[in-house]
Amino acid sequence: MAIQWKIDPTHSEILFKVKHLMITTVTGSFKQYDLQVETETDDFTTASKIEFTADIDSITTNNEQRDTHLKSGDFFNAEEHAQLSFVGKKYEAHGDDAKLHGDLTIRGTTKPITLNVEFGGIVVDPYGQTKAGFTVTGKVSRKEFGLNWNAVTEAGSVVVSDDIKINADVQLVKQA
Repeated sequence: MAIQWKIDPTHSEILFKVKHLMITTVTGSFKQYDLQVETETDDFTTASKIEFTADIDSITTNNEQRDTHLKSGDFFNAEEHAQLSFVGKKYEAHGDDAKLHGDLTIRGTTKPITLNVEFGGIVVDPYGQTKAGFTVTGKVSRKEFGLNWNAVTEAGSVVVSDDIKINADVQLVKQA
Protein backbone atom coordinates (compact mmCIF):
# COMPACT_ATOMS: atom_id res chain seq x y z
CA MET A 1 0.00 0.00 0.00
CA ALA A 2 1.33 3.41 -0.94
CA ILE A 3 2.47 5.82 1.76
CA GLN A 4 1.24 9.41 1.43
CA TRP A 5 3.42 12.34 2.51
CA LYS A 6 2.30 16.00 2.66
CA ILE A 7 4.38 19.11 3.18
CA ASP A 8 4.47 20.71 6.61
CA PRO A 9 4.27 24.40 5.64
CA THR A 10 5.13 25.62 9.14
CA HIS A 11 8.51 23.90 8.91
CA SER A 12 9.24 24.42 5.21
CA GLU A 13 10.22 27.30 2.95
CA ILE A 14 10.42 27.68 -0.81
CA LEU A 15 12.95 30.34 -1.81
CA PHE A 16 14.42 31.68 -5.02
CA LYS A 17 17.34 34.04 -5.52
CA VAL A 18 18.16 36.28 -8.45
CA LYS A 19 20.97 38.74 -9.11
CA HIS A 20 19.87 42.39 -9.26
CA LEU A 21 22.07 44.78 -11.25
CA MET A 22 24.55 41.87 -11.19
CA ILE A 23 25.94 43.16 -7.87
CA THR A 24 23.47 41.93 -5.22
CA THR A 25 21.02 39.10 -4.76
CA VAL A 26 17.30 39.47 -4.12
CA THR A 27 15.53 36.66 -2.31
CA GLY A 28 11.90 35.79 -2.86
CA SER A 29 9.57 33.11 -1.61
CA PHE A 30 6.10 31.68 -1.99
CA LYS A 31 3.67 31.80 0.95
CA GLN A 32 1.15 29.35 -0.53
CA TYR A 33 2.35 26.02 -1.89
CA ASP A 34 1.65 22.32 -1.74
CA LEU A 35 3.74 19.18 -2.11
CA GLN A 36 2.43 15.66 -2.23
CA VAL A 37 4.67 12.61 -2.32
CA GLU A 38 3.70 8.98 -2.59
CA THR A 39 6.18 6.19 -1.79
CA GLU A 40 6.07 2.43 -1.37
CA THR A 41 8.31 2.55 1.72
CA ASP A 42 10.03 5.21 3.84
CA ASP A 43 12.81 5.06 1.24
CA PHE A 44 12.07 7.95 -1.12
CA THR A 45 13.72 6.16 -4.04
CA THR A 46 10.39 4.31 -4.27
CA ALA A 47 8.50 7.57 -4.89
CA SER A 48 5.80 7.07 -7.49
CA LYS A 49 4.39 10.59 -7.14
CA ILE A 50 6.11 13.91 -6.43
CA GLU A 51 3.89 16.90 -7.20
CA PHE A 52 4.61 20.47 -6.13
CA THR A 53 2.58 23.61 -6.83
CA ALA A 54 3.05 27.24 -5.75
CA ASP A 55 0.48 30.02 -6.03
CA ILE A 56 1.95 32.92 -8.00
CA ASP A 57 -0.18 35.46 -6.11
CA SER A 58 1.63 34.39 -2.92
CA ILE A 59 5.06 35.49 -4.18
CA THR A 60 6.89 37.85 -1.86
CA THR A 61 10.24 39.62 -2.07
CA ASN A 62 9.51 42.02 0.82
CA ASN A 63 8.79 44.77 -1.70
CA GLU A 64 5.16 45.23 -2.74
CA GLN A 65 5.99 47.11 -5.96
CA ARG A 66 8.42 44.41 -7.09
CA ASP A 67 5.95 41.65 -6.11
CA THR A 68 3.24 43.30 -8.23
CA HIS A 69 5.67 43.50 -11.15
CA LEU A 70 6.60 39.81 -10.75
CA LYS A 71 2.90 38.85 -10.88
CA SER A 72 2.34 40.92 -14.03
CA GLY A 73 2.60 39.89 -17.67
CA ASP A 74 6.27 40.97 -17.68
CA PHE A 75 7.08 37.94 -15.53
CA PHE A 76 4.77 35.21 -14.15
CA ASN A 77 1.47 36.56 -15.55
CA ALA A 78 -0.51 35.40 -12.49
CA GLU A 79 -3.82 36.41 -14.05
CA GLU A 80 -3.48 33.73 -16.74
CA HIS A 81 -1.11 31.33 -14.95
CA ALA A 82 -2.11 31.15 -11.28
CA GLN A 83 0.39 28.44 -10.34
CA LEU A 84 3.77 27.05 -11.18
CA SER A 85 4.24 23.32 -10.84
CA PHE A 86 6.89 20.65 -10.64
CA VAL A 87 6.22 16.97 -11.29
CA GLY A 88 9.01 14.63 -10.22
CA LYS A 89 9.84 11.84 -12.65
CA LYS A 90 12.83 10.11 -11.02
CA TYR A 91 14.55 10.28 -7.63
CA GLU A 92 18.13 8.97 -7.67
CA ALA A 93 19.71 8.63 -4.22
CA HIS A 94 23.43 8.38 -3.57
CA GLY A 95 23.70 8.16 0.23
CA ASP A 96 22.19 11.32 1.72
CA ASP A 97 22.54 13.18 -1.60
CA ALA A 98 20.18 12.68 -4.50
CA LYS A 99 19.07 14.05 -7.84
CA LEU A 100 15.42 14.72 -8.52
CA HIS A 101 14.53 14.82 -12.21
CA GLY A 102 11.20 16.26 -13.27
CA ASP A 103 9.20 18.77 -15.26
CA LEU A 104 8.86 22.40 -14.16
CA THR A 105 5.94 24.38 -15.59
CA ILE A 106 5.90 28.18 -15.46
CA ARG A 107 3.58 30.37 -17.57
CA GLY A 108 2.36 27.31 -19.46
CA THR A 109 5.87 26.30 -20.52
CA THR A 110 7.16 22.94 -19.31
CA LYS A 111 10.86 22.08 -19.25
CA PRO A 112 12.80 19.20 -17.71
CA ILE A 113 15.04 20.17 -14.80
CA THR A 114 17.25 18.35 -12.32
CA LEU A 115 17.40 19.40 -8.68
CA ASN A 116 19.98 18.49 -6.06
CA VAL A 117 18.48 16.95 -2.94
CA GLU A 118 20.08 16.51 0.45
CA PHE A 119 18.12 14.05 2.59
CA GLY A 120 18.08 15.18 6.22
CA GLY A 121 16.55 11.99 7.59
CA ILE A 122 13.34 10.69 9.10
CA VAL A 123 12.27 11.22 12.71
CA VAL A 124 9.18 10.87 14.85
CA ASP A 125 8.29 14.21 16.43
CA PRO A 126 7.03 14.64 20.04
CA TYR A 127 3.43 14.33 18.76
CA GLY A 128 4.01 10.94 17.17
CA GLN A 129 4.15 12.20 13.58
CA THR A 130 6.76 10.72 11.24
CA LYS A 131 8.58 13.49 9.40
CA ALA A 132 11.18 13.52 6.64
CA GLY A 133 13.46 16.46 5.85
CA PHE A 134 15.08 17.60 2.62
CA THR A 135 17.07 20.53 1.29
CA VAL A 136 16.48 21.06 -2.43
CA THR A 137 18.66 23.29 -4.60
CA GLY A 138 18.94 24.01 -8.28
CA LYS A 139 19.14 26.63 -10.96
CA VAL A 140 16.88 27.48 -13.90
CA SER A 141 16.92 29.99 -16.72
CA ARG A 142 13.91 32.28 -16.32
CA LYS A 143 13.95 33.10 -20.03
CA GLU A 144 13.33 29.43 -20.90
CA PHE A 145 9.94 29.87 -19.22
CA GLY A 146 9.00 33.14 -20.92
CA LEU A 147 10.04 35.47 -18.08
CA ASN A 148 11.90 37.74 -20.46
CA TRP A 149 11.50 41.25 -19.05
CA ASN A 150 14.72 43.11 -18.42
CA ALA A 151 16.24 46.55 -18.59
CA VAL A 152 19.76 47.83 -19.12
CA THR A 153 21.49 50.36 -16.90
CA GLU A 154 23.36 53.37 -18.27
CA ALA A 155 26.59 51.41 -17.76
CA GLY A 156 25.25 48.53 -19.86
CA SER A 157 24.50 46.05 -17.07
CA VAL A 158 21.27 44.06 -17.01
CA VAL A 159 18.86 44.67 -14.16
CA VAL A 160 17.81 41.04 -13.58
CA SER A 161 19.98 37.98 -14.24
CA ASP A 162 18.69 35.07 -16.29
CA ASP A 163 19.69 32.46 -13.70
CA ILE A 164 17.29 31.83 -10.86
CA LYS A 165 18.59 29.82 -7.92
CA ILE A 166 16.12 27.56 -6.15
CA ASN A 167 16.60 26.78 -2.47
CA ALA A 168 13.91 24.91 -0.57
CA ASP A 169 13.90 23.38 2.88
CA VAL A 170 11.08 20.86 2.99
CA GLN A 171 9.63 18.86 5.85
CA LEU A 172 7.16 16.13 4.91
CA VAL A 173 4.63 14.53 7.24
CA LYS A 174 3.69 10.88 6.78
CA GLN A 175 -0.09 10.59 6.50
CA ALA A 176 -1.95 8.04 8.61
